[in-house]
Formats: sequence, structure tokens, C-alpha cells
Amino acid sequence: MSDLVTGDAVVLGLRPARLPSRALAVMLDAFVYVVGYVIVSLGVVFATASLDEAAQAAVQVGMFLLVLVGVPIAVETLSHGRSLGKLACGLRVVREDGGPIRFRHALVRGAMGVVELQMTFGAVACIASLVSERGRRLGDVFAGTLVIRERVPGARVMPVPAPPPWLAGRFSGLDLSAVPDGLWLAVRQYLTRMNQLDPATGAAMAAKLADEVVARTGTPPPAGVPAAAFLMAVVHERQSRDAARAFGAGAPYAPPAPAYGHPVAAPAVQGPAPYAAPAPYVPPAAPPASTGGGTGFAPPA
Repeated sequence: MSDLVTGDAVVLGLRPARLPSRALAVMLDAFVYVVGYVIVSLGVVFATASLDEAAQAAVQVGMFLLVLVGVPIAVETLSHGRSLGKLACGLRVVREDGGPIRFRHALVRGAMGVVELQMTFGAVACIASLVSERGRRLGDVFAGTLVIRERVPGARVMPVPAPPPWLAGRFSGLDLSAVPDGLWLAVRQYLTRMNQLDPATGAAMAAKLADEVVARTGTPPPAGVPAAAFLMAVVHERQSRDAARAFGAGAPYAPPAPAYGHPVAAPAVQGPAPYAAPAPYVPPAAPPASTGGGTGFAPPA
């Protein structure tokens, strides 16, 4: 994926088309244009049979430029970068900032295409596309364009596994406001794919992610809770808060005040009793001895 930044500082995740799909689109376009050129040429030959050889040659050159150069430029301009071959392969020509191309972009691409595609039978275009990081040929470089893939296979979204029942609601008082979105994404990706990982590798990743979450929240987990189960419970808690906030169920979440520093005077307000931390958690079974330090998560030896 290519991260392109627009003038409005918006990052666009575009998937550049590679050589195989571009070559297939070019061959489809070339077949259509050559067939059209042959049909038009036969009609022109019969229409100019009474002219001399010089006039017939001039007409043939004009037909070549019109059908094999002018028509592709007109098609890309009017279709905003989608010729027949690109439409069949799910491709589109766009500007480098992700916007639709105009006539000047199509003109430069078409003029360079005469050299890259027709005179050298595509050899120059293939070499340039292989060398370019985003698969661009010389026409794209000079025109400031990029061929992207419009039809991208949709990835199946895997649900996050539910936490163990004995951890449900255990972290309702945890402050999750300092956990960044990137860390949430990493935790979610791990939880949806942890069954596909090697057990030792998965345990090490879970311990690392759990340590990062604990470092952001500033609250150590209950003793004996496995790292993967801790991550499931924390993600489930965040999803529950998001659902409650989206559907208006209950009051907005407010983390408890820290128990350190100088107290700040505030007017007395009647309300529920202050939050009391629950009793230390006792796991169902004694976990194996661990030598890890830090926040208590350590992968198996």
C-alpha cells in the first residue's frame, strides 16, 4: 500500500497496480485498438482508392495517430483514467495526490506510450515498471500519475474472542484514556490471530502487549491472570464502553481520581459512595511459577 498525502494533509492508502495486471490491461486495450484500426483502415482504403500514393500514405499516418494515439488519450480523459482494459482488470489512472486525471495527464501518458509501448513493444515500460517502487512507467513519471487497483479483495473481519467469564466486568474501573489507537489495533490483531501463531511466539507477543497496556493505564492486573486473558478482558471493556457511549446506555465513563498528590478543594456533592477497589483476585487454579519481572507478564520458557 502506498501512503499518499493530499494537499489537505489527508493520508490516502492506495494500492499501486503491478506489472502483471498492467500488462494484461495494456494487451486488452491494444487488441481493441488494433482491431478498430484495421476496420477503419479497410474503410479508408476503399474510400481513398482514387487518390495517389502520397495522399494515401498521409491518410494512413493520420489514421494511425488518430486511432492508436488520439483515441486512447480521449478515452482516458473522458473516463477519468479507466480504459476498457483497465476496467476489466479493476485498475484506474489517478494523479499522485489521488485525484482524477485530466487531458494534460492523458496527453503526456499517450505521447510517452508511443515510445514505451509501441516503438519498443513494451520493453521500456516493463523495465521502468519493475524498477519503480510503485510500478510506474515513464509516462506516469512525466505526467505525475499513478495506476492503482480499485478492486481490492475484502478481508474477513475476525471477532475478538470473549474473555473468560471470571474476568467479566473485572476492569470496569480501569482508566483506558491513555491507551493509543495504534496499541488497540495491535492488540485486536493479535487476539484475532493468536490461534494461528506458534504458542511460544504468541505468549511472548501477549506478554509484550499486556505490559504496554499496563504501562499506559498505570494499574497492575490481578495476580495470576494470563496475558492473553487480560488483553481479552480489557478489549471487551473498551468495546462495552464504546457501545454504551454510542447507544446512550448509562452515564459516560469517568475514571477514578488518583490517590496521590495534593487534594483539590471541591464543593460537596451528594451522590453515590466513593468507588472501593474490589478484594484481590484469587485465580481458580495456581498458575505455574514465573520468573518475569516488570508488570507480571512473562512468556513461557
